Amino acid sequence: MLFPMFVGFSVFTIYPVFWVLRWAWFDYAGYGKATFIGIENFIRIFTRDSNYWQAVVNTFFLAIAKLVIEMPLAIFLAYLVNDKVRHASVFRIIYFLPTIFSIAVIGLVFTILFSAYNGIINALLTWLGIIKTNINWFGGRWIALTVVLMVSLWSTFGLNMMYFLMGLQNIPHELYECSTLDGASAARQFFFITIPLLAPVMQIVFMLSILGTMRIADLVLVMTNGQPGGTTEVAMTYIFKYFFQYGDAGRVSQYGYGSALTVVTGIILGLMTIIYLKNSRKMKEIF
Repeated sequence: MLFPMFVGFSVFTIYPVFWVLRWAWFDYAGYGKATFIGIENFIRIFTRDSNYWQAVVNTFFLAIAKLVIEMPLAIFLAYLVNDKVRHASVFRIIYFLPTIFSIAVIGLVFTILFSAYNGIINALLTWLGIIKTNINWFGGRWIALTVVLMVSLWSTFGLNMMYFLMGLQNIPHELYECSTLDGASAARQFFFITIPLLAPVMQIVFMLSILGTMRIADLVLVMTNGQPGGTTEVAMTYIFKYFFQYGDAGRVSQYGYGSALTVVTGIILGLMTIIYLKNSRKMKEIF
């Protein structure tokens, strides 16, 4: 029963890892002769490719900003729909719906909504009197990244809300009843009972959110494709374009350099994972 999964894991995970590790040391365009150049690709990354590090900065911006906004939002909404409001089940479905939509469809729809010329967002803001001229939402680096951040939040917060909702439903009601008898307010119950008992779920959601955002690619490709001028590239879209008809010196693709970028990005993600694991142990000691 495990054999089919093992085959898939070997073909689509293990083999690509070794494939990337091999070609990272070559000048290889995906066809023709490959030339061994040693660490030249890595020297280029750290000394001559400022665009890659700008893409890494953009990735960290999205990851940190999304985490800061999404975690409290997901916890708050989970607390509300945990039978705290009428028709809670309806709200659960509404909040969860965006997670089942295709990211490509979401990106396309919101690109149309935020269009600078005939977008509904500009039309609505003009009708409300908030703006007088249309805003070019994708005309600058930070405003375009902010739009991507908002859309990414909309598409994923429902899943994290469900994680927290399951965590809330596993907290014994007796704890709240006892604290109520002792005179604890709802706010004290939330901070001294709910949050500490949600710590294991928070650790999982934190890991999934930060690593998931670090690997974001499809939403950026659909909404901005790195524009304007490549300033909204994230690490994964930057790497993607070196494998698929993107590169300098007129080359169609640069598998060797793209592989080296993949290795460096993998190391960055690995270091983040190690830091997270160490801090998660400290979080357990705190809670």
